[in-house]
Amino acid sequence: MTKLTVNSALAELEGHDAPFKKLFSHGSLVVEIYKPVGVDLQTPHTRDEVYVVISGSGSFMNGDSVEPFEPGEVLFVKAGVEHRFVDFTEDFATWVFFYGPEGGE
Repeated sequence: MTKLTVNSALAELEGHDAPFKKLFSHGSLVVEIYKPVGVDLQTPHTRDEVYVVISGSGSFMNGDSVEPFEPGEVLFVKAGVEHRFVDFTEDFATWVFFYGPEGGE
């Protein structure tokens, strides 16, 4: 059994040179922790993904849409779509789940 906790995931980021870290993978599933500082510089990904917001708030740009987000929210992004978190609080952190084939389902 694999168990991931918020505290252990965030601890993995301490001293890490990127705002994200891969924590688990199985089959097509990859689980990461993501905690950008100040600005979200990510670019579109090649696989579908789901974010589950751990903490913080702000806005989320997904394609042409920009909507507020809050803790506990689940956000879906299709492969290849430009997206990013904007105007987020300092405590923002999220789980990231990549899955499925390259190019999306």
